[in-house]
Amino acid sequence: MNFVIPFEHSSKLTQTVPFARLAATIRTLTDFSDICLVITIFFLKLSVVIVSYNVRYFLEQCLHSVITAGQGIEMEIFVVDNASVDGSVKMLREKFPDVKCIANTENVGFSKANNQAIRQSSGEYILLLNPDTVVESDTFRKVIAFMDEHADAGGLGVKMVDGTGRFLPESKRGLPTPMVAFYKIFGLARLFPHSRTFNRYHLGYLPCDKTNQVDVLAGAFMMLRKNTLEKTGLLDEQFFMYGEDIDLSYRITQAGYKNYYFPETRIIHYKGESTKKGSLNYVFMFYNAMIIFARKHFSRQNARLFSFLINLAIYFRASLSVANRAVKAFSLPVTDALITYAGIYSITRYWEHTVIYTSGGHYPPEFYLYNLPAFVLVLILSVYFSGGYDKPVSIWKIIRGIGAGLVIALVIFALLPLHFRYSRALLIIGSLWGMLSMTGLRLILHLFKLKGFELNASKSRRFAIVGNSDEAHRVSDLLHKAVYKPAFTGLVNVANINGEKNGFLGSIHQIRDIITIYDIDEVIFCAKDIAAEVIIDHMSELQDLQVDYKIAPPESLSIIGSNSINTAGDLYVIDINSISKTENRRNKRLFDISGSMLLLATSPVTAFLTRNPAGYLLNLLKVFIGKRSFSGYCPTKIQDFRLPSIRRGILHPADALPKSALSEEAYQKLNMLYARDYHIGNEFRLLLRGFRNLGRKV
Repeated sequence: MNFVIPFEHSSKLTQTVPFARLAATIRTLTDFSDICLVITIFFLKLSVVIVSYNVRYFLEQCLHSVITAGQGIEMEIFVVDNASVDGSVKMLREKFPDVKCIANTENVGFSKANNQAIRQSSGEYILLLNPDTVVESDTFRKVIAFMDEHADAGGLGVKMVDGTGRFLPESKRGLPTPMVAFYKIFGLARLFPHSRTFNRYHLGYLPCDKTNQVDVLAGAFMMLRKNTLEKTGLLDEQFFMYGEDIDLSYRITQAGYKNYYFPETRIIHYKGESTKKGSLNYVFMFYNAMIIFARKHFSRQNARLFSFLINLAIYFRASLSVANRAVKAFSLPVTDALITYAGIYSITRYWEHTVIYTSGGHYPPEFYLYNLPAFVLVLILSVYFSGGYDKPVSIWKIIRGIGAGLVIALVIFALLPLHFRYSRALLIIGSLWGMLSMTGLRLILHLFKLKGFELNASKSRRFAIVGNSDEAHRVSDLLHKAVYKPAFTGLVNVANINGEKNGFLGSIHQIRDIITIYDIDEVIFCAKDIAAEVIIDHMSELQDLQVDYKIAPPESLSIIGSNSINTAGDLYVIDINSISKTENRRNKRLFDISGSMLLLATSPVTAFLTRNPAGYLLNLLKVFIGKRSFSGYCPTKIQDFRLPSIRRGILHPADALPKSALSEEAYQKLNMLYARDYHIGNEFRLLLRGFRNLGRKV
């Protein structure tokens, strides 16, 4: 039997005539366990509410930190899952059975999901917490003590840092009035970060290390007094995502309470895990939420002005986002194309005057208008499909792409009518120029230290793992399974050890020297052995060393981190490797397109080599338009959420094996091998061996 005190009555039970009501409730119960449950609920101090959507590994890390911070506090934890497909609910039930899980069958949004848990909660205080956060071990004790001491506090936010220990300015915010929004939207807040006039959005004039009253709390960490919510109401479900924290914060102040920024404890917030802030979707959702807020709380005149500014901002920011993506995607290929064309054009002019037409004459205009651009396009596309535009930069991929482009150009040249074959030598010389120009451009960008163009960025990384012996060795083993051939892995003990001992390079107190001496690229902290506040301290102190940081949750198969506030957190997960790489995904799709075109062209013959000719033709069309792939995972009864998501395949790895009944476990192992050790050659072999099955229904 479960005893739940409804939200609208629960805080009255603890605030009005508490002991009389408690005694009356207990007298109605006969089962001792129910009596204990009622007493526990009555004295609950804190209810933590986490809304999660497809962030399984971050959620796991967050819950470990929440449970650590809740030691000695009467606390309950709710996780509301908004129909995740990454195995979050399964992980919760297996690893955190005491957490109260509300599993929605659809994504109901942030506000509604939080309200679902708040209505079932029983704590005196309610904490709304993002799943991509890590709280310090004393965070809950400190914020509860502050709220207990300040009866006027309706809500509280804390100091937030990103995955490198840098302060996040949204830890404290002002109300987005029309002028505040104008200064923020058009960049004046960024130009004058400490101005009381221009940066009221992030309250840049308030010190980051002092407690202050603020207008708006960040939704990533909102500590709320339950009786305050009785007066203000719950989160407004008009806001699907974004804006609900501003709306609730405003209603708290309207109800006569204060919102506080409390920097005496910190949390890590891996911003951007559930949504990508640079996306058009984010732009529209965020600014539309602002319009809802304006219409709800501002006067009609101010709301109209605010809506006008917001709509102007939507198109302004959307245009910037589209332009930024276009520049990032096409600037380098276009630059390569222009330099390559200019060089080949100059070479051609010299060639025709000194070699081909020594007695006068020149190539026809069509050669410069059509043939040369087509040749340059072949080179650029070949470099693209070779991975020459992937990050990090690889000179070898450019050389490989140019070589492939030259072969394609020579084949096309041989098939052209004689009067279109101008010079095979020009193709070879032009390819050499393209190779020199493209590699030269990258060397220049590398010398200027432009981000993303570091030529040594693809080198094997060097890791330092900080933890006690057992956990450090466990994480080291996980790292070697998840990351292909780390260049160096050194262990750093949490205890104060002088010099190398028992395989350790030294202690955490010597971490700065260890990073410098061993040229460490990345530091991994074992959360089982190191408190979150110690991790944050070290990340903040070592910012000048330009290393990356990750955290390994206890008993987890993941290592989590985030390099900046604008990137999705980097994640190492055991057994997942190459099929998720951009290059392999592109090559797989290229194989599907070219293979389906070839087989469709030869289908009058090849269709009758399969068991189901009609299904064969239908499947080829599905592959061509991207609905299916030639190969995918073996069908299994239980989905393995560790596997990267790919298109459903017509064939699967078991088709390459002799006919035999395979177990479910064998299928799962084949899928893991297929994902981890993917190579385009496997596609060819699987297609040949399973060709007769290409007509199967999928």
